[in-house]
Amino acid sequence: MKIGFTLPQAGNVAWQAPQAARYARELEQLGADSLWVIDRLLSPVNPTLGHNGGEDFPAEFRAVLDPFVLLAVAATATERVLIGSNVLNAPWYPPALLARALTSLDVLSGGRLAPGFGVGWSPDEFEAVNVPMSERGARLDETLDVLDQLWTADPAEYRGKHWTLPATRAALKPTRRPPIYLAAFAPASMRRVATRADGWLPALVPPRTTDIETAVTKPWALIRAMAEDAGRDPDELDVILRIYPSVRSGTAVTEVVELIKRVEAESEVRHVLVDLMYLADDVDQMLDLAAGVLSSAHP
Repeated sequence: MKIGFTLPQAGNVAWQAPQAARYARELEQLGADSLWVIDRLLSPVNPTLGHNGGEDFPAEFRAVLDPFVLLAVAATATERVLIGSNVLNAPWYPPALLARALTSLDVLSGGRLAPGFGVGWSPDEFEAVNVPMSERGARLDETLDVLDQLWTADPAEYRGKHWTLPATRAALKPTRRPPIYLAAFAPASMRRVATRADGWLPALVPPRTTDIETAVTKPWALIRAMAEDAGRDPDELDVILRIYPSVRSGTAVTEVVELIKRVEAESEVRHVLVDLMYLADDVDQMLDLAAGVLSSAHP
């Protein structure tokens, strides 16, 4: 089982940004397989929609570092680990700008970028970027089209309903075409994974959500069937599971490791990422928790 972790990006650790490079290096030395960023723009005072069905946003989101900057730090501080986004809210970004940033990150890392995209869910954040939330799915589809053009064609050109790319020279390409992962739970989103993506990003939130069959196994089987129906080889699709432990306790590491072992035994998942930012007050505590997970899961 490959195990990755989020970078120190949100909450108290955001104030320790100068420690991000050390964190990335030490985690790579400890044996981590991947490093990840989130994409959170606001912490609304009076949210139109609360986080994960709640009434508010977690306090950690009141201070959040930029995901692209952190990925650049991780890319230059490490040599082996995969670097990824968990997830970028793709409809917020003009795809030409997104392609430039992602291409730069892939070149900086020597071909280690795994961009994960989502459609976003916060009406307040869509208002802040002046993008209609009702268009988010269609904008993501067109973003994938533009990325494909800029990563494979020269000249590259695209004209859609929401995004336009005038014919342009596009000489700088990623080291290899970055595999695109999508977070998806609704049927339409899962079909997008099956027909357009390279992989899927399901999620578990222990202790609230630990049902592997419901959250991972059954949807993954559906995605694979959709891929086959679309003429794709389902074995070419990858899956990376996101684990968000949300309750601080002295047994948090043990609980995460037990869940990882269950995932390995009960599903086809062979790569997980663990978000430790809700459990730690500083970068060193995040490192200690990650070291505990790695040493217990890989004795």
